[in-house]
Amino acid sequence: MLPLALTTYKINVNVNATGKTRGLLMEAISEKFWEKIVNTIVDGLVVISPRGMIVAVNQAMAEMTGYQREELIGQPCALIKTDRCFSGAAAATSKICELFRTGAIRRQRGSLVRKDGGLVHVVKNAVLMPGEAGQAVAVETFTDVSELVAQERVVSRLRRELTREDGFQGLIGRSSVMRNLFALIESAAQSEAPVMILGESGTGKELVAGAIHRLSPRSQGPFIKVNSAALHESLLESELFGHVKGAFTGADRTRMGRFEAAHGGDIFLDEIGDLPLPTQAKLLRVLQEKVVERVGDHTPIPVDVRLISATNKDLTELLAAGRFREDLFYRVNVIPIQVPALRERLADIPLLVEAFLERIRLKTKKPIHSISKEALEMLMAYHWPGNVRELINVMEFAFVLCGGDKILPAHLPNLKKPRPAARPKVALTGEDVERDEAEVLRQTIAAAGGNKAEAARMLGISRVTLWKRLKKYGLQGLLAENGEEKTLGPVGAIRRIG
Repeated sequence: MLPLALTTYKINVNVNATGKTRGLLMEAISEKFWEKIVNTIVDGLVVISPRGMIVAVNQAMAEMTGYQREELIGQPCALIKTDRCFSGAAAATSKICELFRTGAIRRQRGSLVRKDGGLVHVVKNAVLMPGEAGQAVAVETFTDVSELVAQERVVSRLRRELTREDGFQGLIGRSSVMRNLFALIESAAQSEAPVMILGESGTGKELVAGAIHRLSPRSQGPFIKVNSAALHESLLESELFGHVKGAFTGADRTRMGRFEAAHGGDIFLDEIGDLPLPTQAKLLRVLQEKVVERVGDHTPIPVDVRLISATNKDLTELLAAGRFREDLFYRVNVIPIQVPALRERLADIPLLVEAFLERIRLKTKKPIHSISKEALEMLMAYHWPGNVRELINVMEFAFVLCGGDKILPAHLPNLKKPRPAARPKVALTGEDVERDEAEVLRQTIAAAGGNKAEAARMLGISRVTLWKRLKKYGLQGLLAENGEEKTLGPVGAIRRIG
């Protein structure tokens, strides 16, 4: 009786046929059946005779090599070009393949050259099996691992970027200011004291915080990030310290805060200058007593956390304006680390460009490998108010426009025009701040052309804080539609395209 799987074949059989005829018919059916099975296998399969001739291949092998099956069958196995081919100089024997002496090959990685010259990364397995007339044949399988190899290369590049000689923990640079920064990071990482990271927007303060955590004795613990400016004032306290069920409308369950989640590790409090004064008082108690109280509860919960904070503002100005507690300032500013602006380390721009070229090329798959001398000179001459973040945006913009393998000046946004002198940073400080703040906001919005992001940059505050202050005085209508009427510099151009 034929196997059940073979009953799907429609074959007219003479019931009076001899046993020999039925045997031949069954053999023919079996060959078709097994050929169908072999061609459903996703790995490439090839059968090679003792004389090194290809006697059979499946469809996957044909697709992998780029040849038609008819082009492969009957040809020497050397037609399938791999860098791990086992054929050798065996002039004294007809068994030209070394496999016939070793007997088997297991999980050997290599590359296969396609008919069109392309490379396919494969894992090769081979074994000898008995064939006709007692002669052994070689059965080889090829597994395409090209995607795996590509992922391994990405991981390898990222590891090299973290440990490259001209960088440090993901921070790139070899200028004197950056070497001093790297040394300070290493020293600060070994301390349990709070760290304050100072620097303009886009300089890489979060990277510095991550490096401190990875190099510290707390590296095996959690690293929790909190952006104070991104959280609404009414939710910030709950996010930091947690809440119990029923503490406020919508609190349908007890929730752990970020400080509890960071127990045994580090918490990174970004934009600490935007913390409201009531939250500053509670943060001070956490730092002093090492305990937190969830919103709606008075049970102290011990926490073992090292605080790493960051700001792009001058905290001394906030102190003078009464917007930052003096006692908290001295608690969080134990180890200050100043991250240099990009204009203070222009010599690092070629290194940064090289790193971003490779990173964006991997992400976009575009074959762009270099930047022209003229384009690089333009980058070196620019003043970079947006720092490294702006440089990344410029490189991504260039990748969008570039259709060749080299970035040219024509692919860069407008980097020639300096920012107008009429747009100085306005500091909201002094005794009359509350009285004059509305007028300062009006003047700044007008100078920024209604652009919310630009106005926030000029004031040295986040866009969230700017919106809160505009709402306080009913000045939201001063903003252009969508808050961005004009594109200012390369960052603006990129945002418009993005």
